[in-house]
Amino acid sequence: MTVTWEELGWERLADGVGRVRLPGWDCTIGLVAGAGAALLVDAGSSLAEGARLRADAARLAGTDVTLLALTHPHFDHVLGAAAFPAAEVFAAAGSHAVYDDARERTELREDAVRHGLDPREADEAATALVRPGREVADVLALPLGRGREALLANAGPGHTAHDLAVLVPGERPVVFCGDLVEESGEPQAGPDAVPSRWPAALDRLLELGGPDAVYVPGHGAVVDADFVRAQRDALARRFGVSP
Repeated sequence: MTVTWEELGWERLADGVGRVRLPGWDCTIGLVAGAGAALLVDAGSSLAEGARLRADAARLAGTDVTLLALTHPHFDHVLGAAAFPAAEVFAAAGSHAVYDDARERTELREDAVRHGLDPREADEAATALVRPGREVADVLALPLGRGREALLANAGPGHTAHDLAVLVPGERPVVFCGDLVEESGEPQAGPDAVPSRWPAALDRLLELGGPDAVYVPGHGAVVDADFVRAQRDALARRFGVSP
């Protein structure tokens, strides 16, 4: 039986393109449905959350998730990745330094617990953490069938040292920004942020999507190019970066 995006609590952004805002940390997950292919953008904060996303995606796309793009290595975006065993996993170039380092994996687990994830779930997800199989250094086109494609773009550094964005071309393009853009609060700059490069990363997003795109923040409501431009200027002032 056909199910609509709205019936599953997802927001439809374009034909075959949608997103859901997860409870807890208001993290956005994106989905791009093709012909026999489905691209998920980020994986949630636990294996249980990943499993729920996988089930939703299968119902909406009519196929299992075949491609998984991780926008940046923070717990609420990556700890569910092992719930997608059939998916080829992508991340920004250099991300392997996080996934391969035992200390970094421990920090992901501890950060999840600090934010309220059950320690047992955090342990399970950190132990099963999936290393991305392909890293994106510039722009990579992923064909999804029936003339549809998604473009993965290494947009950072900024929010982290390894920020990946996803563009879905169309009459009105959709750009999944990860946490390079946040709408529900001031952008969060943790110890792995690269503040001096963050405004330039938003310039790259604007170049990628153009003035008429729908920009999907990692947290919060969808925004337009004017919002991204204003956040870019605010970040430049906040971090003392010259235009």
